[in-house]
Amino acid sequence: MKSPFTGGETELIREPRSLEFRKESIEITHHSYRCVDTGEYFTTNELEQVNITQVHNKYREKHNIPFPDQIISIRDKYGLSATKMSEILGFGVNTYRNYEGGEVPQASNAKLIKLAANPEKFKSLVEMSDVLTDKEYDRLNKKIEHLIEEEKTSEERYLRKLLSEKHWEPGILTGYRQIELERFCNMVVFFAEKISPYKTRLNKLMFYADFLNYKKTGFSISGSDYKAIEMGPVPDGYDTLYDYFNRNEMLHIQYDKFADKENIGERFVPNSDRPFEAELFSEGEIKILDFVADFFKEMSTQDIIDMSHEEKAWKQKAKDRDFIEYDYAFDLSLG
Repeated sequence: MKSPFTGGETELIREPRSLEFRKESIEITHHSYRCVDTGEYFTTNELEQVNITQVHNKYREKHNIPFPDQIISIRDKYGLSATKMSEILGFGVNTYRNYEGGEVPQASNAKLIKLAANPEKFKSLVEMSDVLTDKEYDRLNKKIEHLIEEEKTSEERYLRKLLSEKHWEPGILTGYRQIELERFCNMVVFFAEKISPYKTRLNKLMFYADFLNYKKTGFSISGSDYKAIEMGPVPDGYDTLYDYFNRNEMLHIQYDKFADKENIGERFVPNSDRPFEAELFSEGEIKILDFVADFFKEMSTQDIIDMSHEEKAWKQKAKDRDFIEYDYAFDLSLG
């Protein structure tokens, strides 16, 4: 980046700063450039977006306000248009669409959206709304009843109980994204198709992809939380998740004997019947996945471990095997 004042060199400055949003002071890692020649500070549209995203995300987390991808997924699971969803909730359609587009809902509207995530409570909202035709009501009611029954027996519900310590709601430990197993699995599938990595390497690929995306956008890709363990950062509950994907043939785990004939490595290979689903990701996210795969493709597993041990996130969290806040992404050596 060249200085707009002199055309000379600049340096990227990251520093703690408080910004105000809805009469509250929000502490963020503020991004700006400093002109080396004049000492003047300036930002770009890209940096401003990272700053604003941090403010909105921290505000949402503090007040339990749903994130755009949550709002969209709630509507999608009922098979409703934005117009119909807005009518049922009693919002103006433009207001509701703005929420899906990233505008932060007011507290009262946020509570209604959170209620709608529960099929049983949404059923009550639908009954009170009186905005559907008889045909629309019957169709939606059947969908709701199906979801109520499905939630009683779904394997994802079982996984949530099994991974009881995992952070399932968006926050600083998930990169402000709700974890979706389908997206998490497809990240694994992506790396399986590109590299066929062993598990230790895969865990580092996942970490660098998620944290690099957060560094660039203020959001992770998968919504997973990460812990710092002896071998470097890893997705929390990774063994349980990988086993689930393998058992459901979303991908395959191949067991290879190493040269010493004593140790066995778990190599992740794609299932040709379940290829990577690019439509689940944005263009920018796929660029991040490609970049990480290419960067680490020729690097040995030990070199990747050593690199991860140099990250501030691991150095400060490894002693207690603690969860890693995504704010550490701004100190990431990559990108």
